[in-house]
Amino acid sequence: MTKFSGKVYLVGAGLGNVAYLTVKAYQLVKQAEVLVYDALVDQSIIPLISPHCLKVYVGKRGSQVTTPQSEINRLLVKYCQQGKLVVRLKGGDPFIFGRASTEIQALIAAKCEFEVVPGISSALAAPLLAGIPVTDTVMSRCFAVMTAHEPEALNWASLSELETLVILMAARNLPVIVHQLRQHGRSPETPIAIIKNGGRFNQKVIVGTLNDIVDKTSRESLSPSVIVVGNVVQLQTYLQPRQNHSRIMLSPLLNHTILVTRSSEQSNEFRSLLEQKGAEVLEMPTLIITPPSTWEPLDKAIAFYDTSKPFDWLLLTSANAVSFFCERLMASGKDTRILANTKIAVVGKKTAMVLRKWGLNPDFIPPDFIADSLVENFPESVSGKRLLFPRVETGGREILVKELTQAGAEVVEVPAYESACPDTIDPNIQLALENGTIDIATFTSSKTVKNFCKLLEGFAGDSWRDLLTGVAIASIGPQTSQTCQTLLGKVDIEAQEYTLEGLTQAIIDKT
Repeated sequence: MTKFSGKVYLVGAGLGNVAYLTVKAYQLVKQAEVLVYDALVDQSIIPLISPHCLKVYVGKRGSQVTTPQSEINRLLVKYCQQGKLVVRLKGGDPFIFGRASTEIQALIAAKCEFEVVPGISSALAAPLLAGIPVTDTVMSRCFAVMTAHEPEALNWASLSELETLVILMAARNLPVIVHQLRQHGRSPETPIAIIKNGGRFNQKVIVGTLNDIVDKTSRESLSPSVIVVGNVVQLQTYLQPRQNHSRIMLSPLLNHTILVTRSSEQSNEFRSLLEQKGAEVLEMPTLIITPPSTWEPLDKAIAFYDTSKPFDWLLLTSANAVSFFCERLMASGKDTRILANTKIAVVGKKTAMVLRKWGLNPDFIPPDFIADSLVENFPESVSGKRLLFPRVETGGREILVKELTQAGAEVVEVPAYESACPDTIDPNIQLALENGTIDIATFTSSKTVKNFCKLLEGFAGDSWRDLLTGVAIASIGPQTSQTCQTLLGKVDIEAQEYTLEGLTQAIIDKT
């Protein structure tokens, strides 16, 4: 270990999707204190990252403004010298067109400790997932992997003689590749496949020949993609695990890009539901869930259970309220047994599920999973009853407290957690909004809508609404829809059942 005690891990993220991380890469991402990551790293990895981790985006994409390599080198050295565990997360494998050698030289010069962690290269994985073997006992006894970033630097005469070619970073130079191969003797009938977004839910495979592939893709955006040239492409018909028609039936949201605005701590379940239906999911957390500014009110409420008259009801309207309340209960030296004489009302199936994980069963769940329904359907008169209501510290709706108080209840409100707005938007999301590649934006609370608008205004100014042209707005329920109408001017999709499953189904029904 060097005198800095920090260490830099150059980690391959494989195809970018969390499903294709190695075990070691998975563990390092979770442990990282600083994450320096590329454009091809998928949003599904973000939930692994500690909320205390500093995330630094240094992606390189085509002709867009990018972070200079010298600046990336400087950042790695800087954070290592601060004693941090730094993960430099790269798409694919660090040693396959990953510029790792330049970064390693900078680390060595600065006497920084480093380690390289391999990843699954898209050169191998993308053809496999498209059903194309790059070797075959008859058709392909060898293959070559190359980048076509600078096609004029390649020896096309030699490459044209090889049975199979796997070409990375080639989307913009496809016509040049085809021209060079044909000019150097490859038949115009040579099969070619372009695998876009390999290994992701919106993977698309375009198959043709050197004679027609340029025309077939003339109106397609091909980046990022892997190109395979050779007779092995013909095997895709036999080795592809799912036919196109069954893929469409099983994936009703295929070719739809959906933006999820829940907090990073809460987005995993919703992301999974959407991806199972074939959607490409982008995450733009609009909430950061933290402890309240002070525990004193909640601690006093918990201490009240030491008296002779505990609360009659405990109201829990979110999974966050359940988790923070129960964790604080344990921190105070008590456990859930003190709630034996207190009835528990929860809003929503997810809230009830989290409650059961703590060994508690709700006494009442309203038929509609919103706070208003809790008041309308409460199972007994609340007149003269004491109700404990752990809730978000700021920004929550007041209707529940108001109506229960009017009905004669004494409602003790205590902050159990806070939800704040992030400071910035991930650069990948900003690009997606600017490029118009998002089909649907989803909202699961009024606060997600308000913070979403605030974040967009922060980087786009008064023209932020223009970024939503052509984007469908999907809401989890009436209150969220009302806020969408007020701030965004429309609601295109509203869940009939006010749950993540209900919102997913509503999106499917409308697409």
